[in-house]
Amino acid sequence: MNRRTYPTVLCSLFLLIPLLASTPLTAAEPIDVIESEAGFYYTVQKGDTLWDLSRHFNDSPWLWPELWEENDQISNPHWIFPGERIRLYKKSGTQAITKTEPIQQVAVLPAEPVAQKEEGTPAAYFAFAAIDSVGFIRSPPVTPLGTIFEVQGRKILISEEDMVYIRPTDNSARDILSPGSRHTVFRYMNPTDERDSKETIGTQHYILGIVEVARKEQDMVIAKIIKSFRTIGVNDLLMPFIPRLRKIELKPGTPGIDGQVIISENHSTLIGDHTLAFIDKGRTDNIVVGQQYSIYNAQKMVLENNEIETKRLPPVDIGTLLILHTEQTTSTVVITRATKNIARGERFRTPLK
Repeated sequence: MNRRTYPTVLCSLFLLIPLLASTPLTAAEPIDVIESEAGFYYTVQKGDTLWDLSRHFNDSPWLWPELWEENDQISNPHWIFPGERIRLYKKSGTQAITKTEPIQQVAVLPAEPVAQKEEGTPAAYFAFAAIDSVGFIRSPPVTPLGTIFEVQGRKILISEEDMVYIRPTDNSARDILSPGSRHTVFRYMNPTDERDSKETIGTQHYILGIVEVARKEQDMVIAKIIKSFRTIGVNDLLMPFIPRLRKIELKPGTPGIDGQVIISENHSTLIGDHTLAFIDKGRTDNIVVGQQYSIYNAQKMVLENNEIETKRLPPVDIGTLLILHTEQTTSTVVITRATKNIARGERFRTPLK
């Protein structure tokens, strides 16, 4: 048996004594977030106990041993310290905390984010290491700084460490493309296959990688590919690189929101857990990064006697999405939970209380 072997029934009453986080004997060092992981984390506040946290996140304080089990840095469950970061695990469709594979798994929190215990201190956040690869839909589109027109070695597929030749859009763009500066490589895409989708929705900006300018020549700029998220090719475009926070503070959803999923970022017909997608609400609708919304399915039924008329059944929640990036009228989201395949045009709404 390992160190997590649970106590016998005779000892259970002792272990259910509140596990104090106040007045710690020593201050624990914060635990670094592993960049390859995606998940929810909570920063321990003064007065917290594993009993209370289990009750808050899993609707049952009796599941605190599983919470302890999944946080190896906690050597003694009776002592957790303010400032420690605890990773929260939750199995979709249940109230139990359970172990999941750490890479690319997303734990699902209750719809409402945790209330802040101290003003200015985020109670919980979502870690998304691949945030710099997240694209967006914008209207009008970004004006590119330049275009990749060749690669050293004349390769067909461009990858990390390759040197590329860039033709600046104009003199002002050339000034921005200075040695040492970093820029995002992207490609324009139609958001859907509808003929007028760019006019009605906007232009999709598909993020491919990041380059760092090495030097300037008379009529070109030479840069190195330092990050490749997807296949980069000749004729792909550049825009300024703006780093985004990988730790996304959870925030309450805007009341009364009801919209639809436009399409997945890769235009796949299968939209499920961990898929990036676009929705038709943005900053003008008071959508904010870090909010969570419920994806629901609106069903209809035929009335008695095979009447042609139909009536709508109560909607059924089939998933959850989290806002990663906002534009004026659209947003980019990650599907954090899906109980069935989510189709293009599926509806989402403010979580019900």
